[in-house]
Amino acid sequence: MNLEIKDLRVFYGKIEAIKGISVTVNQGEIVTLIGANGAGKTTTLKTISGLRPVSSGSIIFDGQDISKVPAHKRVELGISQSPEGRGIFPGMTVLENLEIGKYFRKERTSEMSEDLEKVYHLFPRLKERMKQAGGTLSGGEQQMLAIGRALMARPKLLLLDEPSMGLAPMMIQNIFNIITEINKLGTTILLVEQNAQQALQRAHRAYVLETGNVVKEAKASDLLNDPAVRAAYLGTGAEKGHH
Repeated sequence: MNLEIKDLRVFYGKIEAIKGISVTVNQGEIVTLIGANGAGKTTTLKTISGLRPVSSGSIIFDGQDISKVPAHKRVELGISQSPEGRGIFPGMTVLENLEIGKYFRKERTSEMSEDLEKVYHLFPRLKERMKQAGGTLSGGEQQMLAIGRALMARPKLLLLDEPSMGLAPMMIQNIFNIITEINKLGTTILLVEQNAQQALQRAHRAYVLETGNVVKEAKASDLLNDPAVRAAYLGTGAEKGHH
């Protein structure tokens, strides 16, 4: 499994949000996209998952050009996104939210319970709260539920959009530990994250986006020690989410 984005351009109306970027995610990696708000990180994820149309360039997944493939078919191919702002169904129970993650997979009930067990293993809190309505959960629990639901589709590639947004520091640590665990269990991850420090500590490789362009690509550990990156993304600005 690998994902290759080549010269991708994406417009919002007349505004070019993504200006010809190329990004590769290899089997087994955690790759992170970092950059300021409005850099094009979320747009990139939405374009990979099929929620935004490609203006030009290509998205190759598992050797197949999926640039024109509809979003639900991309889930079937193995791409699953946990959206920014959690995007769970507040009136449904935790269990019902998780079951919706299976919607596009035509699989037997035995596989459903197997996948539920995996999610409950990663997120014991969800098991305790499986009969509760999604809307009654804390922010951190809703984030767990959004990731859990994305995992129910058995993705080869998991797209995570700002998983630490609005969470308390202890919960951020917890979510990132779980992201590392999901990767160790065999899921490739493309992560968009405002908390650059945490993202670079967990990722194998990273791309820095500025106004729709990739301005740097390197091993995450190198970027963590890069003075320019530290000044731009790891100074006081990186702590914004902590207060």
